[in-house]
Amino acid sequence: MDNRAEVRDFLVSRRARITPQQAGIPDIGPRRVPGLRRGEVATLAGVSIEYYSKLERGAIAGVSASVLDALARALQLDDAERTHLFHLAHAADGTSAGMRPRRRPAKRWTPRPSLQWVLDRFTAPAIVRNGRMDLLAANHLGRAMHASIYDTASTEDCPNFARFTFLHLDAARDFYPDWDLAADTCAAILHTEAGRDPHDKDLHDLVGELSTRSEAFRQRWSAHNVRAHGAGTKHFHHRDVGDLELAYESVELVSEPGLTLTLYAAEPASPTAQALDLLASWTATQMGPGNPDVITRAGSVEPPTW
Repeated sequence: MDNRAEVRDFLVSRRARITPQQAGIPDIGPRRVPGLRRGEVATLAGVSIEYYSKLERGAIAGVSASVLDALARALQLDDAERTHLFHLAHAADGTSAGMRPRRRPAKRWTPRPSLQWVLDRFTAPAIVRNGRMDLLAANHLGRAMHASIYDTASTEDCPNFARFTFLHLDAARDFYPDWDLAADTCAAILHTEAGRDPHDKDLHDLVGELSTRSEAFRQRWSAHNVRAHGAGTKHFHHRDVGDLELAYESVELVSEPGLTLTLYAAEPASPTAQALDLLASWTATQMGPGNPDVITRAGSVEPPTW
């Protein structure tokens, strides 16, 4: 798949956000567009303007790692953006398939029993997702915490964070106190995955669906922002137990390439910890001893369908 347009738009968008002052160069003459000129980026990267112009047109296949590093420095890319640039280059020359093993899962991916056992051993919320932001598996508390997302998923598709965020606005704005931040993050994660695996048809279909149905998504997608989503703090509003402030850690599953395990934790003795204890208590009450069903919302039990 030709990714020239993605390369062009990414480089242009990164160049547009760097001012001459930020780059440490003189600001000479009027500028027709924001940011650095092509010639200034070429000088900062130590390449000719002709060569950089060719790269910005999308002809990035075969570019050496040293040139990519120089571009990353010139454009002041962060770690996630630098990685994205390398993914775009590898995809252009056909070597992206060797960077990370890829799976083409069935529509209904099912976790191995041992993986589900591991999830269920965690007392805090735990979920597994893929790069398209499909919510593929969870422990009981993780499912109860994300009840709103499960409720809005169709019977044909597994729950998906992106569809929930952009296509179910009332529920999403209630679940995410800072919806704009959640929406920015969601679009950036999808853009990161698109650079890593440009041949993922399901991802292209998802982006097409969201672009057609959501102006908010179109605006964020056109910004070409990317993000590494490894650790931090998130804020949620659960309809039954109120506001939650949770630390999270995300790790890629070596045994399941392309999938990410995310674990949440509350500060001990905090209001969030008490809220999670309450949610866990309700979950346990609904489950009952030895009951294999899964909570979809407080007071409602359904068999698992992921």
